[in-house]
Amino acid sequence: MLPIDFTKRMKELLGEEYGNFEASYSEDPVRSFRINTNKISKENFEKINPFGGEKIPYAENGFYFSGDGIGNHPYHHAGMIYIQEPSAMAAVESVDIQPDWNILDLCASPGGKSTQAASQNPDGVLVSNEIVPSRCKTLTGNIERMGFQNVITTCADAKRIAALYNEVFDLVVVDAPCSGEGMFRKDENAQKEWSVENVLHCAERQREILDKIKTTVKPGGLLLYSTCTFSLEENEKNIDWFLNENDNFELIEVNDSVKKFTADGIRFDGCNEKNISRCRRFYPHVAKGEGQFIALMKKTDGIGIEEFPPSALKDISKKEKKIVFDFLDETLESYNKNAVKKYKDNYVYFDYDFPVPIGAFSCGVTIGSLQKNYIKPHHQFFSAMGKMFKQKIELTPEQAKKYIHGETVDCGFDKGWCTVTVNGCPIGGAKAVKKTAKNHYPKGLRTL
Repeated sequence: MLPIDFTKRMKELLGEEYGNFEASYSEDPVRSFRINTNKISKENFEKINPFGGEKIPYAENGFYFSGDGIGNHPYHHAGMIYIQEPSAMAAVESVDIQPDWNILDLCASPGGKSTQAASQNPDGVLVSNEIVPSRCKTLTGNIERMGFQNVITTCADAKRIAALYNEVFDLVVVDAPCSGEGMFRKDENAQKEWSVENVLHCAERQREILDKIKTTVKPGGLLLYSTCTFSLEENEKNIDWFLNENDNFELIEVNDSVKKFTADGIRFDGCNEKNISRCRRFYPHVAKGEGQFIALMKKTDGIGIEEFPPSALKDISKKEKKIVFDFLDETLESYNKNAVKKYKDNYVYFDYDFPVPIGAFSCGVTIGSLQKNYIKPHHQFFSAMGKMFKQKIELTPEQAKKYIHGETVDCGFDKGWCTVTVNGCPIGGAKAVKKTAKNHYPKGLRTL
């Protein structure tokens, strides 16, 4: 049963469309996944796709699916796919991301929009931020699984991020915390927690976030605002307020592929923004998915001065270089020695000219840590750099199920670190000892 006040508000918004909207709530939530082209090409995945599914028309690498167990499949563990609600894909698909863009995803956990964007900017850097530490840990885990080398994760509020980066980013994504009206069909708790008071509280918090983060966008850069809710207060009214307060931003059109499957933004009494219809509304009775609001804004002017924080990455000592480089030389076919740095107690691989701020949750690829006189490799090292390994253990999907369960596997190597792959995509690591690979897949990720 939908909240009574919610239905009243939606009837006012939708008018004669409301009947179709309400009827959509008797249907099951739509499920979908996105191919991670950082690990496998769309063409190669389609050859082995065991999940079937209709293609999502506005998301190049997205597919609808039905059924259970996809999250435990080896292809998911290998980071070939990311399970993401279809309307949530629409926000990033609204923008033509360029390969060399630097991107900020401010409210990023669990990582759907971050991993979607990072797959499109391999020559740039993505700063993926989440204010809640436990959620930042989840975010970082998904970044690791998907094998990205160009991501910095941070755990900070908007004010802190804005203090670190001034006019730096080509794209800033603000998938703002919201009242979650668009998730009612898939999350009963969202219905129970909903109230008009919470809508207004969320709207106020969203304005604070937008106001604080606007300075991080470079002149000519884009600010992508999205929510998974329908309320005017959290959507068009916030955009109208923001544009009225900031005349150096303008509302622009999203990509036609997304526009085709979404409704225009709603003009309300007192609206000042003449182009408010350029906002997009994703409704479950219009397209397959739940609910999403999207507004794409361009920054037309600024002070033109980029400001970065000092980098927290450190050069490694001469003694450390001997140990670390010997390990990497033995393990990898090739790598850039200049990209090997130290961050906190770990050695990292970050081959980008972009400073990592002090206190970052993670950056680039965590290679591992020094234990006495040897390197203990981190799981991300296998996932993100596994294709560069000299020793690879290729498993069938059935064999891979045993590996992610924690079992040892046979291999053709007498010693040394190996990456374990399925269909050529790294899942994790193993250490060869006399033709047997000892399992180093993290216990917390193993299947029962």
